[in-house]
Amino acid sequence: MNSSMINKLKEEHYRFFKTHKNQPIKVRIQYLKKLKIVLEDKELEIYDALYEDLKKPIFESFASEFLMVLKEIDSFTKNIKEWAAPKKVSGSLLNFPSQDFLLYEPYGTILMISPWNYPFQLAMVPLIGAVATGNTVVLKPSESAPNTSKVLIEILGLVFPQEWVSVVEGDAKIAQALLKVQWDYIFYTGSTQVGKIVAKAAAEYLTPTTLELGGKSPCIVDGTTPIEKTARRIVWGKFLNCGQTCIAPDYVLVKSEFKTSLITAIIEEIEKAFGKNAQKSDDYGRIIHEKHFKKLEADLKNQKIIYGGSKDKKELYFGPTVIDSPPMNSSLIQDEIFGPILPILSYDTINDIDIVLTQLKNPLAFYVFSENKKFINTLIKNNSFGGAVINDALVHFTNTELPFGGIGNSGIGSYHGKYSFDLFSHTKPIVKRSFWFDLPQRYAPYPKSISLFKKILKRI
Repeated sequence: MNSSMINKLKEEHYRFFKTHKNQPIKVRIQYLKKLKIVLEDKELEIYDALYEDLKKPIFESFASEFLMVLKEIDSFTKNIKEWAAPKKVSGSLLNFPSQDFLLYEPYGTILMISPWNYPFQLAMVPLIGAVATGNTVVLKPSESAPNTSKVLIEILGLVFPQEWVSVVEGDAKIAQALLKVQWDYIFYTGSTQVGKIVAKAAAEYLTPTTLELGGKSPCIVDGTTPIEKTARRIVWGKFLNCGQTCIAPDYVLVKSEFKTSLITAIIEEIEKAFGKNAQKSDDYGRIIHEKHFKKLEADLKNQKIIYGGSKDKKELYFGPTVIDSPPMNSSLIQDEIFGPILPILSYDTINDIDIVLTQLKNPLAFYVFSENKKFINTLIKNNSFGGAVINDALVHFTNTELPFGGIGNSGIGSYHGKYSFDLFSHTKPIVKRSFWFDLPQRYAPYPKSISLFKKILKRI
């Protein structure tokens, strides 16, 4: 697709948006229900595509991709009328008498660029929010998950008119071409590095943008929680989707005296989950492509491997791997791993924790395993992050009542459920005045003395 075709597509979306055909709430709900029917009909095709792209087990595909999308549709179908209704707010005495309220309107034409790690869910969930709010969407899925991309084209083509929702396939050059066009909103999910490129492109037109990025999500363990259960939850959160999860625990920071017992428990839980040879497990996925495989290989150079390290490039298999105390200047610590490698660091005091967290600030997720309320509260209060879970991992993402998003290097903006509606809506404040009363002092010539007026205004 060349630049003229992209411009033509954008204009088609713009003209459709201006017809307001997708604006009535009942129309949006109708299409959401139609989408759910098609999704349920194509469920097995979705699982097959995810397996072809990432070797995802069906359970993972259902729980972390398909179910999340259905929940988002249900949330909007149930609540969109209430969310979209004008909201009355209290008026100011300065404007008395008046009616003050808020109106919600869609931005218009939205460009979405989605990633490869959860190629179905991370494309569909924000798209549902944007469409249900009344916007049109041009979706650019990741070229690294081509099978899922084809399923997205098929499903969305069966539900939405082309000028309401379009899918544009292609590589980074296509993404760059799309970013040269002026959109009303851009929603990007992916790496921090590319997120900066998207932000620069959006700044050219002052386009509002949501960036869902990643970062170094810490997992802090003080030893006051049951070691086996703690290890089981860490292993699940880390190795789900073969570690290719933006909110996976990126590294563990454990109190020194419990380090050995935690490592032992983590190794035991890895083998309980995937057996002694994870390559033979039906529940263990694969790395997305050779480029990322080589990146993970490079991360392991000169590191102390205390478990795992097995690899098979031909099959893109990269086994669960545990690393002991990597140097702070190594890529395992400085860069997001995004794979099945778990570094274990230790600490003695909370000051030791602060030193690490200060270097690796603004993570997308923040995990603390502890029964010490003071310890938990100190960490939560003193650190900036996208979202936190106490005594588990990843589970905050599943609650549509919670916003999901980052801060600083981990992103801008948050979504899911009502937060998606707020994100993809422009809120218009409206004041409607009456003519039956006017405060004469507001007009020139102004009063010579304002002392009485000051007293009145200070009280309202």
